[in-house]
Amino acid sequence: MFGQAQAFSGFSVDDLGEARRFYGETLGLPVEESGQGDMRVLTLTLGSGARVFVYPKETHAPATFTILNFPVDDIVSAVAELERRGITLERYAEFDHDEKGIVRVGGDGPAAIAWFTDPAGNVLSVIQED
Repeated sequence: MFGQAQAFSGFSVDDLGEARRFYGETLGLPVEESGQGDMRVLTLTLGSGARVFVYPKETHAPATFTILNFPVDDIVSAVAELERRGITLERYAEFDHDEKGIVRVGGDGPAAIAWFTDPAGNVLSVIQED
C-alpha cells in the first residue's frame, strides 16, 4: 500500500529561525522555508535527495535518539570541521570515546560515529562505514 509513497520524515524544534541558521548556514544543507505566521515550516534537502520536514512546536522536547545520520568518508576531518563551526560533540557514558569524541565500533556496525545536537537539542551524528 505505501511502497510507492513519497514518504518523508520530520521532527520538531523550539525555534525555527535558529534551526534554519543551523541546518542551512552551519551544516550547509539546502533549507526551504514555507508557510506564514505560526504555520511556518522548514524543508531540509539531504545529499541523497530525501527531504525532511522541520516544524516548530511550542512544547518541543528534544529527541533522545539520533534523528539524522550524516555518512562521511573521513570522520576525523568531519569532526574537526564541526568543531571549527562551533559544534561541540556529545559524549555518552555508555560508550568509549577517543580524545576527539569519536566512538570506534567495528564489527558489523559502522566503523566510527560521533554525535552532536542541533540548537533544539535533537541528536545528530556523523558516521563512517568501513
